[in-house]
Amino acid sequence: MKPKTPRLAARALILQDSALLLVNAFADARSDLWCAPGGGVEAGSSLPDNLMREVFEETGLRVSVGAPALINEFHDPASGFHQVEIFFHCTVTSGDLVADWRDPAGVVTERRFFTQSDLQTRKIRFKPDSLATMAWSQGLTYDPLERLIR
Repeated sequence: MKPKTPRLAARALILQDSALLLVNAFADARSDLWCAPGGGVEAGSSLPDNLMREVFEETGLRVSVGAPALINEFHDPASGFHQVEIFFHCTVTSGDLVADWRDPAGVVTERRFFTQSDLQTRKIRFKPDSLATMAWSQGLTYDPLERLIR
């Protein structure tokens, strides 16, 4: 099988009151896996512009995009899917998480803030593994290739 070109995605690290915003990005909540809001990059638009669009679609929040914090890769050997994600520190500039917000794509089913302790004690399933430390850190880190899980 010929390898597929990696997909590029941008993700937001949004901290409020020392808690990190995560989304359940599985239509019909068919998985309990949580991740940072964001998604695939559209050609011809900058990473920050793509991220601002994705965060708004998934959460209803407007954000400003700061410095990159993490580069993460994951893949699925069975399908050949490979994604490279760039995580940016972001700040909410307007909006609130409201119960009736709906992701226009119908992918995000829930949005919640989690403490660092929630992630470190594995009270929830999340990816990438380094999220429990990187969201609260400064600087840029590379998280090596992880196997895709659902």
